[in-house]
Amino acid sequence: MVFIMIAMTLCIIKRNNELLLLNRDSSPAKGLWNGTGGKIEGKETPLECVIREVREETSIDIRKFHIVYKGQVGWTIDNNNAGGFHIYLVEVPSDFSYPTPIKTIEGILDWKSIDWVLSKNNFGLGEAIPRYLPFVLYEDNPYDFHFTLMKNKLIDFSYRILVEED
Repeated sequence: MVFIMIAMTLCIIKRNNELLLLNRDSSPAKGLWNGTGGKIEGKETPLECVIREVREETSIDIRKFHIVYKGQVGWTIDNNNAGGFHIYLVEVPSDFSYPTPIKTIEGILDWKSIDWVLSKNNFGLGEAIPRYLPFVLYEDNPYDFHFTLMKNKLIDFSYRILVEED
């Protein structure tokens, strides 16, 4: 098992068969669609961070909804630990009104259909998202996802159910 320092969060907001995604204006993942989230600050817990980051990036207070911890995603890049993030899923009611697209300081927010997001011909996402997103959306357990890249090529993807340690 590779130890991954997790200092970030990511939230997937789901409404019916759509996901609220952000097309980022800056690195990492500049120009790609992703969930919202960011860096854990000070003594913040991952949950406190994801609540704050989603509010900052979308103005949505996800505390009004059920927030589900779905696990963690980590990377090894060219044999070096490259960090990772805690991932959360929030499902909002079907009548939740949040008109998009919206231009923000972070990029463009828009609702995207899950079919569009998971399409094999979609090159507007990082290559990791279609690998872990089905687990986040359709599995009950939290998972530990790990990606290994060499010279910017994905060479391995592994996952396991996260088990609470006593």
